[in-house]
Amino acid sequence: MNVLIIEDEQLAAEALASLITRLRPQATIVAAIGSVEEAVQWLTLHQIPDLIFCDIHLSDGNSFGIFQQVEVKCPVIFTTAYNEYAIEAFKVNSVDYLLKPIRPEDVAKALKKHEELQRHHLPQGLLGNLQHLVQATATVRTRFMVKQGQGLKSVSADEVAYFFAEEGVVFLVTKSGARFIVNFTLDQLEEQLDGRQFFRTSRHFMVHIAAVQEVRPYFKGRLSLVLTPPSAQEQLVSSSRAAAFKAWLGL
Repeated sequence: MNVLIIEDEQLAAEALASLITRLRPQATIVAAIGSVEEAVQWLTLHQIPDLIFCDIHLSDGNSFGIFQQVEVKCPVIFTTAYNEYAIEAFKVNSVDYLLKPIRPEDVAKALKKHEELQRHHLPQGLLGNLQHLVQATATVRTRFMVKQGQGLKSVSADEVAYFFAEEGVVFLVTKSGARFIVNFTLDQLEEQLDGRQFFRTSRHFMVHIAAVQEVRPYFKGRLSLVLTPPSAQEQLVSSSRAAAFKAWLGL
Protein backbone atom coordinates (compact mmCIF):
# COMPACT_ATOMS: atom_id res chain seq x y z
CA MET A 1 0.00 0.00 0.00
CA ASN A 2 1.49 3.32 -1.11
CA VAL A 3 0.62 6.23 1.16
CA LEU A 4 1.13 9.95 0.49
CA ILE A 5 1.26 12.34 3.45
CA ILE A 6 0.38 15.99 2.89
CA GLU A 7 1.27 17.86 6.09
CA ASP A 8 3.18 21.13 6.53
CA GLU A 9 4.49 20.40 10.03
CA GLN A 10 7.57 18.20 9.66
CA LEU A 11 7.38 16.63 13.11
CA ALA A 12 3.70 15.82 12.64
CA ALA A 13 4.41 14.28 9.23
CA GLU A 14 7.25 12.17 10.64
CA ALA A 15 5.11 11.01 13.57
CA LEU A 16 2.24 10.07 11.25
CA ALA A 17 4.56 8.20 8.87
CA SER A 18 6.05 6.27 11.77
CA LEU A 19 2.61 5.39 13.11
CA ILE A 20 1.32 4.21 9.72
CA THR A 21 4.32 1.96 9.09
CA ARG A 22 4.08 0.57 12.62
CA LEU A 23 0.40 -0.27 12.14
CA ARG A 24 0.91 -1.51 8.57
CA PRO A 25 4.53 -2.68 8.07
CA GLN A 26 3.77 -3.40 4.41
CA ALA A 27 2.88 0.26 3.78
CA THR A 28 5.27 2.52 1.86
CA ILE A 29 5.29 6.25 2.52
CA VAL A 30 5.92 7.53 -1.01
CA ALA A 31 6.34 11.18 0.01
CA ALA A 32 5.61 13.76 2.69
CA ILE A 33 4.60 17.12 1.20
CA GLY A 34 3.98 20.42 2.96
CA SER A 35 2.22 22.75 0.55
CA VAL A 36 -0.59 22.96 -1.99
CA GLU A 37 1.84 23.85 -4.77
CA GLU A 38 4.16 20.90 -4.04
CA ALA A 39 1.24 18.50 -3.76
CA VAL A 40 -0.16 19.55 -7.13
CA GLN A 41 3.25 19.08 -8.74
CA TRP A 42 3.80 15.68 -7.11
CA LEU A 43 0.36 14.35 -8.00
CA THR A 44 0.76 15.57 -11.57
CA LEU A 45 4.10 13.81 -12.05
CA HIS A 46 3.58 10.59 -10.10
CA GLN A 47 1.19 7.68 -10.00
CA ILE A 48 -1.76 8.25 -7.68
CA PRO A 49 -1.11 6.45 -4.35
CA ASP A 50 -3.45 3.99 -2.69
CA LEU A 51 -4.24 6.38 0.15
CA ILE A 52 -3.62 10.01 1.09
CA PHE A 53 -3.41 11.48 4.59
CA CYS A 54 -4.00 15.20 4.11
CA ASP A 55 -3.94 18.11 6.56
CA ILE A 56 -6.56 20.81 5.93
CA HIS A 57 -4.27 23.79 6.59
CA LEU A 58 -1.01 23.85 4.65
CA SER A 59 1.77 26.40 4.42
CA ASP A 60 0.28 28.07 1.35
CA GLY A 61 -3.45 27.60 1.79
CA ASN A 62 -6.36 25.21 2.19
CA SER A 63 -5.69 21.68 0.95
CA PHE A 64 -8.98 21.48 -0.94
CA GLY A 65 -7.22 23.65 -3.51
CA ILE A 66 -5.11 20.61 -4.41
CA PHE A 67 -8.09 18.59 -5.53
CA GLN A 68 -9.53 21.44 -7.53
CA GLN A 69 -6.40 21.33 -9.68
CA VAL A 70 -5.66 17.59 -9.84
CA GLU A 71 -8.06 14.70 -10.30
CA VAL A 72 -7.42 12.27 -7.45
CA LYS A 73 -9.39 9.04 -7.33
CA CYS A 74 -7.92 7.38 -4.26
CA PRO A 75 -9.42 7.64 -0.75
CA VAL A 76 -8.32 10.59 1.36
CA ILE A 77 -8.16 10.79 5.14
CA PHE A 78 -8.24 14.43 6.20
CA THR A 79 -6.60 15.70 9.39
CA THR A 80 -7.25 18.98 11.17
CA ALA A 81 -7.10 20.66 14.56
CA TYR A 82 -10.63 22.02 14.21
CA ASN A 83 -13.93 20.23 14.64
CA GLU A 84 -15.70 22.18 11.89
CA TYR A 85 -18.47 21.33 9.46
CA ALA A 86 -19.41 18.06 7.81
CA ILE A 87 -17.19 15.91 9.97
CA GLU A 88 -19.89 13.32 10.46
CA ALA A 89 -20.73 13.53 6.78
CA PHE A 90 -17.13 12.71 5.93
CA LYS A 91 -17.33 9.60 8.06
CA VAL A 92 -20.59 8.23 6.71
CA ASN A 93 -19.18 8.86 3.24
CA SER A 94 -16.44 6.36 4.14
CA VAL A 95 -13.62 8.89 4.01
CA ASP A 96 -12.28 9.58 7.49
CA TYR A 97 -11.58 12.92 9.17
CA LEU A 98 -9.14 12.80 12.08
CA LEU A 99 -8.86 15.51 14.70
CA LYS A 100 -5.44 16.55 15.96
CA PRO A 101 -3.72 15.52 18.10
CA ILE A 102 -4.09 12.27 16.18
CA ARG A 103 -4.34 9.15 18.32
CA PRO A 104 -2.96 5.78 17.21
CA GLU A 105 -6.39 4.16 17.59
CA ASP A 106 -7.91 6.74 15.23
CA VAL A 107 -5.33 5.99 12.55
CA ALA A 108 -5.88 2.25 13.06
CA LYS A 109 -9.63 2.64 12.55
CA ALA A 110 -9.09 4.83 9.48
CA LEU A 111 -6.72 2.29 7.90
CA LYS A 112 -9.20 -0.51 8.61
CA LYS A 113 -11.96 1.51 6.94
CA HIS A 114 -9.75 2.02 3.88
CA GLU A 115 -9.04 -1.71 3.66
CA GLU A 116 -12.73 -2.54 3.95
CA LEU A 117 -13.47 -0.16 1.09
CA GLN A 118 -10.93 -1.94 -1.05
CA ARG A 119 -12.28 -5.39 -0.20
CA HIS A 120 -15.79 -4.36 -1.15
CA HIS A 121 -14.57 -2.89 -4.46
CA LEU A 122 -16.48 0.33 -3.97
CA PRO A 123 -16.33 2.79 -6.87
CA GLN A 124 -13.37 5.06 -7.25
CA GLY A 125 -13.90 8.81 -7.28
CA LEU A 126 -14.47 8.92 -3.53
CA LEU A 127 -12.85 12.32 -3.34
CA GLY A 128 -15.24 13.75 -5.91
CA ASN A 129 -18.15 12.45 -3.87
CA LEU A 130 -16.60 13.94 -0.75
CA GLN A 131 -16.16 17.36 -2.31
CA HIS A 132 -19.75 17.32 -3.56
CA LEU A 133 -20.88 16.38 -0.07
CA VAL A 134 -18.81 19.13 1.54
CA GLN A 135 -20.23 21.72 -0.83
CA ALA A 136 -23.76 20.54 -0.10
CA THR A 137 -23.42 20.40 3.69
CA ALA A 138 -20.75 22.87 4.79
CA THR A 139 -21.92 26.30 5.85
CA VAL A 140 -20.05 29.18 4.26
CA ARG A 141 -20.10 32.16 6.58
CA THR A 142 -21.73 35.14 4.87
CA ARG A 143 -21.92 37.64 7.73
CA PHE A 144 -20.53 38.54 11.15
CA MET A 145 -22.19 40.03 14.21
CA VAL A 146 -19.72 42.52 15.67
CA LYS A 147 -19.90 44.74 18.72
CA GLN A 148 -20.62 48.41 18.07
CA GLY A 149 -21.03 50.58 21.14
CA GLN A 150 -23.53 48.89 23.44
CA GLY A 151 -25.09 46.91 20.62
CA LEU A 152 -24.31 44.57 17.75
CA LYS A 153 -23.84 45.32 14.07
CA SER A 154 -24.19 42.93 11.15
CA VAL A 155 -21.32 42.97 8.67
CA SER A 156 -21.64 41.04 5.41
CA ALA A 157 -18.62 39.00 4.30
CA ASP A 158 -18.78 40.99 1.06
CA GLU A 159 -18.15 44.18 3.06
CA VAL A 160 -14.90 42.79 4.51
CA ALA A 161 -11.61 43.98 3.04
CA TYR A 162 -9.35 41.84 5.23
CA PHE A 163 -8.77 40.24 8.62
CA PHE A 164 -5.59 40.51 10.66
CA ALA A 165 -4.37 39.06 13.95
CA GLU A 166 -2.53 41.20 16.48
CA GLU A 167 -1.46 40.12 19.96
CA GLY A 168 -3.93 37.24 19.97
CA VAL A 169 -6.89 39.33 18.79
CA VAL A 170 -8.41 39.05 15.30
CA PHE A 171 -9.74 42.20 13.67
CA LEU A 172 -12.14 42.59 10.75
CA VAL A 173 -11.57 45.65 8.53
CA THR A 174 -14.35 46.69 6.18
CA LYS A 175 -13.98 48.23 2.74
CA SER A 176 -14.85 51.59 4.29
CA GLY A 177 -12.00 51.22 6.81
CA ALA A 178 -14.07 50.42 9.90
CA ARG A 179 -12.41 47.97 12.29
CA PHE A 180 -14.10 45.43 14.56
CA ILE A 181 -12.99 42.54 16.78
CA VAL A 182 -14.23 39.07 15.80
CA ASN A 183 -14.25 36.01 18.04
CA PHE A 184 -12.62 33.67 15.56
CA THR A 185 -9.06 32.64 14.83
CA LEU A 186 -7.73 33.05 11.31
CA ASP A 187 -7.58 29.26 11.05
CA GLN A 188 -11.30 29.08 11.80
CA LEU A 189 -12.07 31.88 9.34
CA GLU A 190 -10.09 30.12 6.63
CA GLU A 191 -12.36 27.09 7.02
CA GLN A 192 -15.58 29.09 7.23
CA LEU A 193 -15.16 31.63 4.43
CA ASP A 194 -15.44 31.19 0.67
CA GLY A 195 -11.95 30.38 -0.60
CA ARG A 196 -12.75 32.01 -3.94
CA GLN A 197 -13.14 35.35 -2.15
CA PHE A 198 -10.62 35.15 0.71
CA PHE A 199 -6.94 34.15 0.74
CA ARG A 200 -4.68 33.57 3.75
CA THR A 201 -1.57 35.52 2.75
CA SER A 202 0.27 34.84 6.02
CA ARG A 203 -0.26 33.46 9.50
CA HIS A 204 -1.54 36.88 10.56
CA PHE A 205 -3.48 38.13 7.54
CA MET A 206 -6.37 37.14 5.27
CA VAL A 207 -7.56 39.32 2.40
CA HIS A 208 -10.69 39.65 0.27
CA ILE A 209 -9.98 39.53 -3.45
CA ALA A 210 -11.65 42.91 -4.03
CA ALA A 211 -9.24 44.60 -1.59
CA VAL A 212 -6.18 43.72 -3.69
CA GLN A 213 -5.42 46.74 -5.87
CA GLU A 214 -1.84 45.98 -6.90
CA VAL A 215 0.63 43.12 -6.63
CA ARG A 216 4.31 44.05 -6.80
CA PRO A 217 7.39 41.80 -6.91
CA TYR A 218 9.45 41.86 -3.74
CA PHE A 219 12.78 40.42 -2.56
CA LYS A 220 13.41 36.66 -2.67
CA GLY A 221 10.30 35.76 -4.64
CA ARG A 222 7.86 37.43 -2.28
CA LEU A 223 4.98 39.69 -3.34
CA SER A 224 4.03 43.07 -1.91
CA LEU A 225 0.34 43.98 -1.83
CA VAL A 226 -1.32 47.35 -2.26
CA LEU A 227 -4.69 47.15 -0.52
CA THR A 228 -7.84 49.23 -0.25
CA PRO A 229 -8.21 50.40 2.43
CA PRO A 230 -4.46 50.52 3.13
CA SER A 231 -3.12 48.21 5.82
CA ALA A 232 -1.20 49.71 8.73
CA GLN A 233 1.51 47.08 8.17
CA GLU A 234 3.18 46.23 4.86
CA GLN A 235 1.55 43.04 3.58
CA LEU A 236 3.81 40.49 1.93
CA VAL A 237 3.02 37.12 0.43
CA SER A 238 5.83 34.63 1.08
CA SER A 239 7.60 32.93 -1.81
CA SER A 240 6.02 29.60 -0.81
CA ARG A 241 2.52 31.07 -1.14
CA ALA A 242 3.16 33.33 -4.13
CA ALA A 243 2.20 30.81 -6.84
CA ALA A 244 -1.03 29.85 -5.08
CA PHE A 245 -1.85 33.54 -4.54
CA LYS A 246 -1.34 34.35 -8.22
CA ALA A 247 -3.50 31.38 -9.20
CA TRP A 248 -6.21 32.62 -6.81
CA LEU A 249 -6.12 36.01 -8.54
CA GLY A 250 -6.29 34.31 -11.93
CA LEU A 251 -2.82 35.49 -12.95
